[in-house]
Amino acid sequence: MTAQTAQQLVPMKALLEAGVHFGHQTRRWNPKMRPYIFTERNGIHIIDLQQTLIKLEEAYNFVRDLVARGGTILFVGTKKQAQDTIEQEAKRCGVFYIN
Repeated sequence: MTAQTAQQLVPMKALLEAGVHFGHQTRRWNPKMRPYIFTERNGIHIIDLQQTLIKLEEAYNFVRDLVARGGTILFVGTKKQAQDTIEQEAKRCGVFYIN
């Protein structure tokens, strides 16, 4: 998998516009995230969007294959800003959700 093929799923511009690249404050981070951090700017970690695209494609393929085998997906989004989107998209897909 490459970041270039993953951009067919989600364009890099969309990730940038959504602010996906903004991580946590540098003093509040998990060292396990080190491979996915591109740099640090103004006390905030900047996430490597090339890595993000690759992992998004892996997640997409996993979900696609799981559903194809008859598996069940549960959408979870309990943060206030995600609740409406989680509900709408879960209903659109006909799957369970927690918001």
